[in-house]
Amino acid sequence: ARDIALPDMAIGLYDWALIVDHHKQVVSLISYHDADARYRWLTGQRAPTQTPFRLTSAWQSNMTRCEYGEKFRQVQAWLHSGDCYQVNLSQRFQASYEGDEWQAFERLNRANRAPFSAFLRLHDGAILSLSPERFIQLENGHIQTRPIKGTLPRLNDPQADHPQADRQQAQKLANSMKDRAENLMIVDLMRNDIGRVAVPGSVKVPELFIVEPFPAVHHLVSTITARLPDSLHATDLLRAAFPGGSITGAPKVRAMEIIDELEPQRRNAWCGSIGYLSFCGKMDTSITIRTVTATQGQLYCSAGGGIVADSNEDAEYQETFDKVNRILHPLEN
Repeated sequence: ARDIALPDMAIGLYDWALIVDHHKQVVSLISYHDADARYRWLTGQRAPTQTPFRLTSAWQSNMTRCEYGEKFRQVQAWLHSGDCYQVNLSQRFQASYEGDEWQAFERLNRANRAPFSAFLRLHDGAILSLSPERFIQLENGHIQTRPIKGTLPRLNDPQADHPQADRQQAQKLANSMKDRAENLMIVDLMRNDIGRVAVPGSVKVPELFIVEPFPAVHHLVSTITARLPDSLHATDLLRAAFPGGSITGAPKVRAMEIIDELEPQRRNAWCGSIGYLSFCGKMDTSITIRTVTATQGQLYCSAGGGIVADSNEDAEYQETFDKVNRILHPLEN
């Protein structure tokens, strides 16, 4: 069912931008027209008074534990019949709220410190994304994608020897044959997608099965690179690879059909992509995981995981909470 009244796509054409370099601590104003006039306009702006953000109900999932189990077993049946190799199954959480969505985003940003965070103010709502995952970057003809597949929670118990325990947790993920297999399936899928438009022979995998720590979880990440021919545009690359394989499964089209059949609601912005495409041809995009959609007084936040033949139902169900806890809990306080 489609129950979120927001568009499938939102595009803005901007003739100016403020670019913040957090390493150099420098802010640059880029303007296609009169930069001085734009600067004067910016310095004259004042933040409007906003209603404080707060939840007005508890988070509720769109499926019970029993319903998740039934869907998990349906996926397993398709996997064992050879119909597919991996399916990303998710549950969605919903709560009502009041107040300013930007305040909610600031709260989430402090808790998550995600490299691809983004806030989009739309006509009828807002998108609050705390994504850790790059979808596709294009710069001077060089393509990079960094799919995430494989997750374990961080071990940050203050009563325990958490640095040592957390290092062991990261090593456990690095050595997990199940997570490696899951990651490799998506690497192969993305190599194939990018290979449709890349210079023949240019697709490489310089990094495979790298564990990267985030505030709530460890992720298993791989890197695929390639070159885009001069005759093609960034939009050709997007068309060949969208949506990202890490949040669908493999083979992609069949996995998407299964997701459409099993998940109660359409995903909307979640597991789509947010990014920019410059006039010079540079592009960078994220996968919109760890992302909240706000509209008509309701918040929606989903979390899922890639299910393969040897996945454990309890572990997969818990993984959805491990991923989403850093989103749900900060907004409750």
